[in-house]
Amino acid sequence: MVDNLTKAQRSYVMSKIRSRWTSPERKIHNLLKGRKIRHRMHPKIFGSPDFILKNTKMAVFLDGCFWHGCKKCSGKQPKNNHEFWKNKILANMKRDAEIKRLLRKEGWKV
Repeated sequence: MVDNLTKAQRSYVMSKIRSRWTSPERKIHNLLKGRKIRHRMHPKIFGSPDFILKNTKMAVFLDGCFWHGCKKCSGKQPKNNHEFWKNKILANMKRDAEIKRLLRKEGWKV
């Protein structure tokens, strides 16, 4: 598939995509805050979880189904460059498993 945007237009569009304060993160933040559950967003700990609950030593990750290879909703796989995306998603899944293993080893619930 050919990109229908110029390089400058694509760069601008991609610059607007953020990894923090996404819509799902805002919803979870408001839910926790509304229930007066103390939490911290985007803490600087290993694995960079989206939230931590210090009192219960719980790390919460909000992983997207496509990028993290959700088994339940395998979803639509890209038709172009299929091998690249397959390897990319498998690498993400391996990294996620390693991060969860190491956090559990440090006493965190994931």
